[in-house]
Amino acid sequence: MGRRIGPLLVLCASLLAATAAPPAAPATAADAGVEDATTARGEEVAAARGDDGGTARSPRPLDQVIPAPARVRERGEPYTIGPRTAIRVPGAGKGVRQVAEHLAELLRPATGYRLPVTTQAGDDGIQLRLGGHRTLGAEGYRLDVGRRAVRLSARKPAGLFHGVQTLRQLLPATVEARSEQPGRWRIAGGTITDTPRYAYRGAMLDVSRHFFPVSAVKRYIDQLALYKINTLHLHLSDDQGWRIAIDSWPRLADYGGGTEVGGGPGGHYTKADYREIVRYAAARHLTVVPEIDMPGHTNAALASYAELNCDGVAPPRYTGTEVGFSSLCVPLERTYDFVDDVLRELAALTPGPYLHIGGDEAHATSREDYVAFMRRVQPVVAKYGKKAIGWHQITAAPGRGTVAQYWGYDRTGAEERAQVAEAARQGTELVLSPADRAYLDMKYDKDTPLGLSWAGYVPTRRSYDWDPGAYLEGVPERAVLGVEAPLWSETIETSAQLEYLAFPRLPGVAELGWSPAATHDWDGYRERLAQQGPRWELMGVNYYRSPQVPWPG
Repeated sequence: MGRRIGPLLVLCASLLAATAAPPAAPATAADAGVEDATTARGEEVAAARGDDGGTARSPRPLDQVIPAPARVRERGEPYTIGPRTAIRVPGAGKGVRQVAEHLAELLRPATGYRLPVTTQAGDDGIQLRLGGHRTLGAEGYRLDVGRRAVRLSARKPAGLFHGVQTLRQLLPATVEARSEQPGRWRIAGGTITDTPRYAYRGAMLDVSRHFFPVSAVKRYIDQLALYKINTLHLHLSDDQGWRIAIDSWPRLADYGGGTEVGGGPGGHYTKADYREIVRYAAARHLTVVPEIDMPGHTNAALASYAELNCDGVAPPRYTGTEVGFSSLCVPLERTYDFVDDVLRELAALTPGPYLHIGGDEAHATSREDYVAFMRRVQPVVAKYGKKAIGWHQITAAPGRGTVAQYWGYDRTGAEERAQVAEAARQGTELVLSPADRAYLDMKYDKDTPLGLSWAGYVPTRRSYDWDPGAYLEGVPERAVLGVEAPLWSETIETSAQLEYLAFPRLPGVAELGWSPAATHDWDGYRERLAQQGPRWELMGVNYYRSPQVPWPG
């Protein structure tokens, strides 16, 4: 996880909190390599592909979306959405109808059309149905576009939902407007057959360092869904704040949740709040993975209950940014009552298969105690019907079925990497979040007004230009469950600040998780990424205009 930063950032964070929309940062040395000619060519490409609103002469090619589709065949005439277009779901169940209503809600404001969702069969309109070849799996889809109809098929509603996000990106960027727009709403003719490379495609939001209300989490969920992210990892506890109500230990949220980095008011989610986040995510086919970090990163819990401390004395609440100083009392039996209660209540709230138990930077815990603690806690997760995920230090004592999340980077020691690789060869699945590639809180360059830099600067190209299947030496590709882009919140506390660090890097990590390795190509990707700029502007996304990307205009 690695949040190795100094106390000066507390002051920086409080100063930046007043900045709703940070300015675009100057170029890094790496960014400076983008030539003016490249930018000019990018503008020409963007104009040809329909980023001038709804007035483009030709529809966007089927392969010009993010993530890149697995297989594309362009042929035939385009389909035009018009005032008589209907969204047809004959014989559909609740899941299919929900996807159809989602599509209609996306398209109605900008097009101004009624776009009724109907169970009436027909050979025209936009058709959604379940079926198709078993190779589509749980999340794949097939999109067939002809002059009379758009046919979207999948084996599961999740596949239909992902297909809708592709359909959305194939339309002009002005489809994101919330008021009626002029133009022709055309989709290129042909077929897309698309399935994900990895089952786990995640993003993490740290709500512990700074608390984000339910509305901000929902906003981020909507942004993740556009790029086929299927997992939201919520970092719910840390030294600076406890963010989820636990009935059996009420002071965790009431007292431990009452502060944040810099000394702000903090906050926490009631159980109803958390259920609403889970419900909202599920409607967009994202699974919520809650994290309770332990045995380290636990000062908020220790401050809330003196009985959890080896000496019986509660420390003061903490509002700084140092790491590695806190630990649950491993020999104390009361510790395991606490762990059991928290995991039991959290499991009951969480329909997804995973509970994240942290396990990183436990510098105040001896190795012997760490191994003992993890060997005792992982079976508790299983007892409540869940699989454990832990940061990659958990490979010192991996339990049966436990997933390890790798957050190392170029300077991670060989011994630590070897431990992870050995666990992978022995059957431990990995989620890859290399800090100098996938950590969205790393600065783009030295002048970025937000973020951290302990893992180095991470410009847009660096966040995209790596292969999860070959990233860790000695790790077989079959051991890679997927990828995740974490966003730690020491320096951010608003949605605008979150978006400035997440965009444009998040879509690249999403593409690494979804698209086949054969589609990986920076030169082509940055042109597709540039096309997202007008879309983000209409969505109100406060993105960083990386000079590595040939943004239109």
